[in-house]
Amino acid sequence: MPSFIQVHWQVRWQVRRQVRRALTGAAIATAAILAACAEPQVIAPPPPVPAVSLSPKVIEQAAAYRRYVATATAISPAFADGDQVAQGVRAGAAYEPQQLLRGAIAYGAVVALQDPGFVAGVRAYATDPTQRRTIAYEIMKDPAYVIGINGSAGAAGLVKAALADDGARLLAQGKAVRQAAYDVQRASWSKKDVADRAARLSLAKQLSATPLMGDTAETARLQQAVVSTGSLGITGQAASPPYTPIVVRSMAVAALAALGYADDASLQQVMPIMADPNAATCLNMSKLNLYQCLAVSKPHYEDVFCLGVHSLMDTGKCVLKGAGVPEPAEPATRLTAASPVGPIPVSTGSAVKTR
Repeated sequence: MPSFIQVHWQVRWQVRRQVRRALTGAAIATAAILAACAEPQVIAPPPPVPAVSLSPKVIEQAAAYRRYVATATAISPAFADGDQVAQGVRAGAAYEPQQLLRGAIAYGAVVALQDPGFVAGVRAYATDPTQRRTIAYEIMKDPAYVIGINGSAGAAGLVKAALADDGARLLAQGKAVRQAAYDVQRASWSKKDVADRAARLSLAKQLSATPLMGDTAETARLQQAVVSTGSLGITGQAASPPYTPIVVRSMAVAALAALGYADDASLQQVMPIMADPNAATCLNMSKLNLYQCLAVSKPHYEDVFCLGVHSLMDTGKCVLKGAGVPEPAEPATRLTAASPVGPIPVSTGSAVKTR
């Protein structure tokens, strides 16, 4: 029979063995858990890079601008009667200055997106969500930030070329209409007073305060151009800074579109970029001069002069100035010997007088 001491040591040995087994099992379980934790985990892929997009509301502004340019440059100087003159005056007056300015910048943005180098330069920042958001914020805070992006010189050249072409066309058409104010005096109808002159002036002011809608086909064309570089067929030489605010703001809106921050959700931040006080002042002065000219003009040929100089030429000069392109040299006014020349209202700054 085992002694007390032997029983005591046998019990302690068995307890130790059970403890060792328990600890070994716990260690194995812990090791299994750690091994499972060490297995590669499935990591969610980064969010996709947003597509280049521009809010339909911005594109509509661009289309409205293009509609005015197309309509105004189609005004023929071959006036045959007072009704044609009245139609021309209405067509020339039919833009709201702030909307035309927004439209010019919106159109400039679409044009800037036609440059593949610029789009690629902007999209290089779009792969990382944090960097994309930071660049967009910097552009919204200061549109001139866009000048430092690769490809900006090429985009600026396209914007300048596109807007300069519009401004030059308006200016040239205005000069042709202004010349018609002299040539048309051969016809007796041109010397008759305009009927209801006050209503004609009121209508010009009303049209100047009414937003213009863009053409459906042009809207669709511009929408497609946002995602199709080169589709507008506009060419231009790369331009070095400094750029005018309109060119800078056009590129800024285009850059936000390439970063995915110019859609409807970001419209509240994009719209303030589509404004410039200096350009707005130029267009507002054009309207003021038109009103003053119409207020003092009486016969139809004087309305022709108001149309040519203040609706078309002044507006064209504002667009050229906004693009940073100098006006073409001004040739002398051609007066024909057969044309009796009556007094025509002419603008001197913001006032109008008769000569």
